[in-house]
Amino acid sequence: MIQSVDRALRVLAVLQGARRRSLGEIATALGLAPSTVHGIVRTLLAHGMVVQERDTGLYRLGPATLRLGNVYLDNLELRAHAQPWIDDLAERTGCAVRVAVPLSDDVVVVACAPTPAEVGIVVPAHACALGKVLLAHHACVLPERPRRMTGETRLVPDLGPVRRTGLATEVEEAVLGECGLAAPVATADEVCGAVGLVVPAGDWPVPASTVDALRAAARAVSRELGAPDWPPHHADDAATA
Repeated sequence: MIQSVDRALRVLAVLQGARRRSLGEIATALGLAPSTVHGIVRTLLAHGMVVQERDTGLYRLGPATLRLGNVYLDNLELRAHAQPWIDDLAERTGCAVRVAVPLSDDVVVVACAPTPAEVGIVVPAHACALGKVLLAHHACVLPERPRRMTGETRLVPDLGPVRRTGLATEVEEAVLGECGLAAPVATADEVCGAVGLVVPAGDWPVPASTVDALRAAARAVSRELGAPDWPPHHADDAATA
């Protein structure tokens, strides 16, 4: 690991979580000397990855991060294949639909319907149906110290049913008033993401027709990405066969 690159990425992660911070706050969060962080931040400033507010002197993420994010989305094969299917799924079910990919112990929404407003949302994997799908297939990892998003959050989700059925659920674990249902999306080699429904708590549980529609969409996207079967198999299946 190249130390300077690692530290620069950690600076960006700190700003992602806090939106804006002083140099001292960044240094404290990273456990580094302010002089060390200053050099890293100045380099990130020069490349537009970080900007400094003139009125407050605080630092926040810069416009270059958005450009990188847009390039990533434009080149994401999962997103391109999923969008037509989730548009149809949203229309058929009346629910908001999200597609997410793993990011360590979080999931990141990379496509949604009927509007794109939620693209870029990051949710702890253990607290949402999308994340439970990815945890069950070892695409995400549980954090060392899972945090509660609501009073309903299960810090250690039961993944057995997810592996058996290909479906994950959550009831107001990430956001009060919202429930979720999700299914895996796979390539020929791995589970690469998940597609899920966001359901108002008053409409939970969803009818069987909605579950079937979600399964069909996840299966169709996986087929386009080269998956030989659905739900996808993983190591735990072979171990228990």
